[in-house]
Amino acid sequence: MDFDGLIAALKRDEGLRLKPYLDTAVPPRQTIGYGRNLDDHGISVQEAHEMLVRDAIKAQQAAAALVPTWLLLDDVRQNVLANMALNLGGGGLAKFKHLLAAVEAGNWNAAADAMIASRWYSQVGGRAVRLADEMRTGVA
Repeated sequence: MDFDGLIAALKRDEGLRLKPYLDTAVPPRQTIGYGRNLDDHGISVQEAHEMLVRDAIKAQQAAAALVPTWLLLDDVRQNVLANMALNLGGGGLAKFKHLLAAVEAGNWNAAADAMIASRWYSQVGGRAVRLADEMRTGVA
C-alpha cells in the first residue's frame, strides 16, 4: 500500500483547517485538521496531552515576558503565573497590573490579595483559591 500517497491525497481532498468548523454533513459535525470529526472521534488522551504540553510552553513564555524577574521566581510562583496565562491568555494576565507589580516587588501577600480581588477569582472557583494560596505561600 502507498501510505504516503494516501496521506497526500487526503490532505489534498480534505484540506487543512486549524480551527473547528461545521462540515457539510447532515446534521453538521464539528471538524478540525484534515477532516477530523470531533463529534464522533474527538481526540485521544495522547493528543490532548501533546496539545497541553505545547500550550503550557506558550503560557510559560507569555508569563515570563510579563515578569522581568521571572528567572528569580521559585518554581511554584512561576507555575501559578503560567497557569493563569494558560487560563486567561497572556493578554488577560497582562491586565493584572497589581498582581504583576506585587510579584516584581516580591510581595507575595499583595500578589495573592490582587488575585483574590479580581473578577477572575470568583469565576474559576477552586483553581483560583489554590493558586492564590500557592502565590502567598510558595508551596504547591
